[in-house]
Amino acid sequence: MGTMTKKSLIHKISQKKNIHPNDVRVIVQAFLDEMYESLVHGDRLEFRDFGVFEIVQRKRKIGRNPKNPDVPIEIPARKAIKFTPGKKMKHEIETGIATPNSSEE
Repeated sequence: MGTMTKKSLIHKISQKKNIHPNDVRVIVQAFLDEMYESLVHGDRLEFRDFGVFEIVQRKRKIGRNPKNPDVPIEIPARKAIKFTPGKKMKHEIETGIATPNSSEE
């Protein structure tokens, strides 16, 4: 297991599709920019078989400091990004079996 960075993603796509890395970089960045803009405006992003990104409102809650558990700490309400994997992705992660060409769709 490792970490996939934007740079390694661009390199991987470039190699698989035989496209110049600069062209891939422009497309990947445009995709990320559009995702960012959509989420900032409160839109829900749904990618079939991959998953859903959406903004959710987390409620205010009371937490505890592990170093001083007797003193409650108020954690304010906030917005957060939630990702829910699609059925196909969830199944493949749970079973550890990737279907052929699943990364090329």
